[in-house]
Amino acid sequence: MRAPHALETLLVRGLCAGVRSMSWRASLRLGAGMGDLAHGLAVRRAVAEANLALALPERTAAERARILVLHYRHLGQAACEYARLGELARAPEGEVIAAARGLEHVEAARREGRGAIMLGGHYGTIELLGAWLGRRHPTDFVLKPLSNPGVEAIHARQVADAGVGNIPLGVGVRRIFSALRQNRLVAMVADQDARGDGVFVPFMGRPSSTAVGPAAIALRTGAPIIMGFITRRPDGRHEIDFVPPLRPSSVEGPDAVQALTARHTACLEAWVRRHPEMWFWLHRRWKTVPPQGAALGAAVEPGASERPTGRVVGQ
Repeated sequence: MRAPHALETLLVRGLCAGVRSMSWRASLRLGAGMGDLAHGLAVRRAVAEANLALALPERTAAERARILVLHYRHLGQAACEYARLGELARAPEGEVIAAARGLEHVEAARREGRGAIMLGGHYGTIELLGAWLGRRHPTDFVLKPLSNPGVEAIHARQVADAGVGNIPLGVGVRRIFSALRQNRLVAMVADQDARGDGVFVPFMGRPSSTAVGPAAIALRTGAPIIMGFITRRPDGRHEIDFVPPLRPSSVEGPDAVQALTARHTACLEAWVRRHPEMWFWLHRRWKTVPPQGAALGAAVEPGASERPTGRVVGQ
């Protein structure tokens, strides 16, 4: 292992041990302080400020600055929560997850026997949502392996402790199809810049290169896409929402993948606009510029069936 990777691994291992030695509430305070420090040190702050200005021009500069402060605090808190993923997923009802809505959509999809693509974004403590779901239904994460093998091993142990399967991104396509055939839930994200491999669909008012994997798999297998969101309350606890399944209007035609991708991206946008501090602004989401004359999926407003609804678990 290279020296920088070894040092990073030691730091992550020490942080995880320290976080697990304190209460969850205390770790949230630590995480918020870590976020304030990262904000003060301007860690990728210029990227985040530029993204917010592009995506939320209707907000004042002061409003965007406040969103960014809250976002950095959330990132620090989420980092501390990843260190104890299994523990938080197993917490008594209402202690960490204050409420969950729409779980019946997942249950209905599994009764159909084709599994489901559980699609989210870099919104909230997304892996906690997956771990919570994995306590109730067999779930696999599709994850991009980390470049540091030591940190990747730590992360893999945390995911396994949460009782969730791990399918490596890029080399696990057959395993995704196999999991769906076994009526499992496959959790994915598709909200980062996909470079030349994506299709351009609207996101936050801009053409955005977006991964086609979830839509292509849904069209090929018939598995529905169910979007899930985890939003932190002011008291630190989380609320989980699953929206009704996104089903393709047609499995035929050259634009089917792009149309379904536009729909799930529009659903994510609605949640980001509602709680902008929850989304990951430090990534260069609009780095890839569409070529001149490139087709752009039509903007889609989430319909009533794509908004949160259904039975509430906990309170």
